[in-house]
Amino acid sequence: MKKNAKIYVAGHTGLVGSALIKKLREKGYTNLLTKTSKELNLINQETVFNFFKNEKPEYVFLSAAKVGGIIANNIYRGQFIYENLQIQNNVIHASYKNNVKKLLFLGSTCIYPKESPQPILEDYLLTSPLEYTNEPYAIAKIAGIKMCENYNIQYGTNFITAMPTNLYGPNDNFDLEKSHVLPALLRKIHLAKSLMDDDWHTIQKDLNKRPIEGLTGIENKEIIINKLSKYGIKNWNVEIFGTGDSLREFLWSEEMADACIHIMRKINFSDLKPLGEEVRNTHINIGTGKEISINQLTKFITETVKYSGAFYFNQKKTNGTMRKLSNLSRIHKFGWHHKINIEKGIQKLYDWYLKNLFYE
Repeated sequence: MKKNAKIYVAGHTGLVGSALIKKLREKGYTNLLTKTSKELNLINQETVFNFFKNEKPEYVFLSAAKVGGIIANNIYRGQFIYENLQIQNNVIHASYKNNVKKLLFLGSTCIYPKESPQPILEDYLLTSPLEYTNEPYAIAKIAGIKMCENYNIQYGTNFITAMPTNLYGPNDNFDLEKSHVLPALLRKIHLAKSLMDDDWHTIQKDLNKRPIEGLTGIENKEIIINKLSKYGIKNWNVEIFGTGDSLREFLWSEEMADACIHIMRKINFSDLKPLGEEVRNTHINIGTGKEISINQLTKFITETVKYSGAFYFNQKKTNGTMRKLSNLSRIHKFGWHHKINIEKGIQKLYDWYLKNLFYE
């Protein structure tokens, strides 16, 4: 990619897209094309096709998606499969029709079977059943992988797919119903500490910034306490879903962005094609190759937030997949490795959260 190449980042306001924009600018790319969801509805095919016809981007990072944690994935199952299929179908096909030089489609390691051998190789895709709670999202992302592979085969496109592990970082989603485990835990423990300290100024600022089911900091204390309690946030106590035994791999979002730019610059579909006639599993895992239990993650967050209260595991709630550690031999072969460990990353995220809460 030349520094002045026209690059479209789909989903630039989210966790992934905002990290991509930041890293692209840091690396000197100057011709970045972005549109908010209000400006460009990626679910609408005609709107997307007109956008590509008029703008003619040379490179596309497809990071736009309907995403969420265990609760959201299980509640909004229809939305997750429909919206993700629509978004990716429209953007990938429009990229082909308008001669985009290269596209990077981003999914997630939740595409892999629930009982995959560990660590998970790209070749384990579609070898056994998926985790039920995130099946609609995973199926949509698998369809995106196969769409890119088969457009490459039939039309000669250069569409690459990458599957990052669990991401966290600036502009994360901290909605207690829809967020992933790490940002949800950080916010819950942050609010529990504020309750414990009787720090209503911080609680009000937090709820004004990110209302819970429409509830803001202007409500009276009793209503706020009841709403926080619904999400397992109580004075001196925090509810955590599951047993705490499930293991997760976490990657700082800006490192993921660095990996994506590395892939876009260094790796082509021709580098990923297996020997033989059948072309499968050409996607690339992105991660750290290191895992941590939810129990240990919670302890790290409590230390970072300086929360001295208790937390308990509600074993009636699902653990999700018990383990999903990425095998990174493919991306390591192409010269990319992570640098930020989970302890440093949690501190960076909490620093960002507080700055965003009080100063922006």
